[in-house]
Amino acid sequence: MYEDEQLVCEDCGKEFTFTAGEQEFYAEKGLVNKPKRCPECRMARRKNNRRKRRMYDTVCSKCGVQTQVPFKPIPGKDVFCKECFQQQAEAEAPAEE
Repeated sequence: MYEDEQLVCEDCGKEFTFTAGEQEFYAEKGLVNKPKRCPECRMARRKNNRRKRRMYDTVCSKCGVQTQVPFKPIPGKDVFCKECFQQQAEAEAPAEE
């Protein structure tokens, strides 16, 4: 049904293959646009975007430790450090039978 397709990267101009397997994956996920960047440029772009993430200083609502979060805390809403957040998530997870 799907066939490998050659595309040109929007960033570096290099040709790359949009494989039949990737096309099937895109279709399963409801993605309609073909990739514009080669895998290397996509990875570099993701890496760059991660570095630019702004972090906000705050205090954990549960243990009181100074921490940073990737969103602007809203006054009156609980904010947890990584450890307390994980503990809370584990506590709320349904028990396996």
